[in-house]
Amino acid sequence: MNLRHATIVLGSIAVFGLAACGETKQDRALSGAAIGAGAGAAAGGLTGGSVLGGAALGGAAGAAGGYFTDKNDINLGKPIWKR
Repeated sequence: MNLRHATIVLGSIAVFGLAACGETKQDRALSGAAIGAGAGAAAGGLTGGSVLGGAALGGAAGAAGGYFTDKNDINLGKPIWKR
């Protein structure tokens, strides 16, 4: 496994771990998409890959991770747009 693959794997783990911000499935999907897009863009930039491609893949993974988690799995409180 090279550095690029390791970065993608670790980024994905972080995205899924943080994807459950919010109380509803839609809140968690939106916050997961935002976190995933940021992490994916950073991973793409750091590994020399496509920043936009990383953001798209990270956003999709984060949205899916947020949507398919339950609020009792990880609850980091209300999303910032509802405070």
